[in-house]
Amino acid sequence: MALKFPLWLRKLLIVDDSVMDETFTLNESSRSSSGENNSESSNSTTGSFLPLGHKGGSTVRPRALREYIKQSAQEYDVSVEHMASYDDEQIPAHLEECKDKLKSTFHLDINKDVVVREFTIGVRRPWKAFAVFVDGMADKNIINTHILQPLMILTHIPEDDSKKRMDAIAERLLPGNQVEAINEWTDLVNAVLAGSTVVLVDGCDAALTVETKGWEHRTVGTALTENVVRGPHNGFTESFRANTGLVRSILRSEHLVTDILSIGKLAPTDIGVMWIEGLTNPELVEEVKKRIKAIEVDYLPDSGLLEQFLDDKPNLLIPQVFSTERPDRIASLLVEGHVAIFVGNSPFVLAVPVVLWTMVQTSEDAYLRFPFGAFLRGLRWIALVVALLLPGMYVAVTNYHPEMIPTDLMLAIAGSREQVPFPVVVEILLMEFAIELIREAGIRIPSVIGPTIGIVGALIIGQAAVQAGIVSPLLVIVVATTALASFTIPNYNLSLAVRVARFVFLIAGAFLGFYGIAILGIVYLVRLTVQKSFGVPLLAPVAPSMGGSPDVLVRGYVFQMNRRPDYLKPLKRWRQSPITRPWSAETRPVPNLTKSNKKSKS
Repeated sequence: MALKFPLWLRKLLIVDDSVMDETFTLNESSRSSSGENNSESSNSTTGSFLPLGHKGGSTVRPRALREYIKQSAQEYDVSVEHMASYDDEQIPAHLEECKDKLKSTFHLDINKDVVVREFTIGVRRPWKAFAVFVDGMADKNIINTHILQPLMILTHIPEDDSKKRMDAIAERLLPGNQVEAINEWTDLVNAVLAGSTVVLVDGCDAALTVETKGWEHRTVGTALTENVVRGPHNGFTESFRANTGLVRSILRSEHLVTDILSIGKLAPTDIGVMWIEGLTNPELVEEVKKRIKAIEVDYLPDSGLLEQFLDDKPNLLIPQVFSTERPDRIASLLVEGHVAIFVGNSPFVLAVPVVLWTMVQTSEDAYLRFPFGAFLRGLRWIALVVALLLPGMYVAVTNYHPEMIPTDLMLAIAGSREQVPFPVVVEILLMEFAIELIREAGIRIPSVIGPTIGIVGALIIGQAAVQAGIVSPLLVIVVATTALASFTIPNYNLSLAVRVARFVFLIAGAFLGFYGIAILGIVYLVRLTVQKSFGVPLLAPVAPSMGGSPDVLVRGYVFQMNRRPDYLKPLKRWRQSPITRPWSAETRPVPNLTKSNKKSKS
């Protein structure tokens, strides 16, 4: 006799697979509806390690990695060829063909962002025309007053020749400050997507692009991650041209050059490469352009992604590309001989090459007098060492080298840890994990309560952990000092590298004490010595030793900053006169021979 179970129990224990038939799924047929061949899509295995021609249910034999790479490259080339089907086509001369082409290119039957405004040029002899722009990216006031009104009301075009007709419109009828004639369809598409307005006239096999960019963007504000007390407070924004303009407003030189490249097959992103012509090493500029042009992606939204593409050694913790949101910092790096890279609408600008010492410096070091700037920079170097080694040193001392600290302090440490049930390494790992959680939560929490939650959470967790006997009071001081020291590192990427490397040194100290920390430090230091950023060693000009101004560990006097760094190989080595204070006896390198010569003559 079969047992009968209640209905709710049967639903709990039995899986009804008929639900799978009702659930929406993506299959090969949906892919074929987008214009691909059924046979090709059924055999395609993009994103999986299956050979070409594989069918479901058959045995899959292992294949070499080179074959998979070759297959992926072929599939990528096919997709790029399909997307770039209009690359070499010219603009049709008839408006009806242009309309059909615009409809297929921008999917105008379902896409409502692209606006096609049809109108008539002239009064006595009218010509049909239309303007194309993207709603939300172009300024409609400029379109109305500088394009439609002059062409529709104030025009008379007697020319019958299409070329003369287009020249007359560009030279006499469009008052825009940037008007350019284009002939290829790809240029038309890129201009529309960039925020410009394209004007097409019937009978003309060319088009005119008028600068009408006017989308909403954040205005220039203060730098959020690199605050200073003395110095400029403005920072980069999400506007590409605003960022380049901020640098040009500081560095007013006719030799400052900006070359604009493009990355992205699906959605192009503007990449601006800026350098000082006649000062920056041309080989460095060409290397930067070569690496950028070699990148083939569909979309590149931010400078952080470009930084990962440009790294010489991706698995190295130390950043190999410098990123900043301060225009004055980019201007000073350009004057030294670096190359700046602006990425689309990213508020961070990249600079290459970079050395380790640059990432610990701030622009405020130069704006302050020598004693104060040197003190602050030395404080940051001490904080970097503390943030990197203090937890590992604490574990090494308590476990392996108690004789290195005074007896009274050792007894105090032992007394505070008497009630703690965990080893010291587990204890410090728990506290470091809690600090990292609080730091990450403080970033994700809304800004109004974020700092409060971070401070209160740290106090509550630390006090509760001490009272519960989970951690010792001295360990809370060590972890808090380490967290404070890590906040003094001005470069965010370097700060992340120190946070990750701290755990590595902590484990080395837990296993081998000071010997483990020393061995790991030497190995990593040797690796940094041989590692380069765009041909420049990361530890230059210390290892290898090179010339330049005294601006490495401690910044020298401003009147001593005579030469640019030699590791950049700039075309102009000197940036100021060797004698910038001839009126001062303390800074004058040689006696004033002029007066002595005059006395001898007299």
